[in-house]
Amino acid sequence: MGARKVLWVIGGGSGMGRAAAKVAAEAGWHVAVTGRRPDAVAETVGHIVKAGGDGLEVPADANEAGSLEEAHSRIVTQWGPVTAVVLAAGLNTPARTWADQNIEEFASIVETNLTSVARAIHLVLPGMRRAGEGNIVVVSSRAAWRFSPGSGVAYMTSKTGLSALVASLNDQEGVNGVKACHLCPGDVDTDFLSMRPEVPDENQRARMLSAEDIARSVQFILDSPRHVRIDELALSPIGQK
Repeated sequence: MGARKVLWVIGGGSGMGRAAAKVAAEAGWHVAVTGRRPDAVAETVGHIVKAGGDGLEVPADANEAGSLEEAHSRIVTQWGPVTAVVLAAGLNTPARTWADQNIEEFASIVETNLTSVARAIHLVLPGMRRAGEGNIVVVSSRAAWRFSPGSGVAYMTSKTGLSALVASLNDQEGVNGVKACHLCPGDVDTDFLSMRPEVPDENQRARMLSAEDIARSVQFILDSPRHVRIDELALSPIGQK
């Protein structure tokens, strides 16, 4: 019998994180779901359980070290070491230029999009090292893959930083069997679009990727053989410039 496949999805209360959690559960993973809103986390896990999967509610604020540590501890107690993690929490603001941004808001975006990712990885790495394997999927953005000024100064800066974070993991932790992927989606039709200065209409959304498109990509990464590392994966809807 192989080791138990334990996946921790952070930012799993909605959008791409929720879709990834559901697809992974269908593929046989034990899926722990974290998000700031307990009701949204419960809804995601409810979908998983209703479909016959194994889900665990671990609501937490990824920006709070103690909250995240408690969530991680609950997962390990329930199922054992986390063998894979999907980091999908994100934040942006309609104020996206140097002329209109707020520096406190800038710091909050960087904290959510970059620092909290490092915080979560720091928690799961020891267990992955002991197990001799680990799969880390960082849901970043097309803004980290190609200069995208419309995405905002803070957002673009934080997401670009994830590229270096993933590269450092692969450089330093590959010897321990740990691999990481920098996943860079283009326009995706989720609630996150409400943070844009001009919210896309229904026709614009219809031409975008879906959360399920991203979930399939995440699952492709999770399902890849242990010796295969996907350093970076960018995907965009046809027509996006």
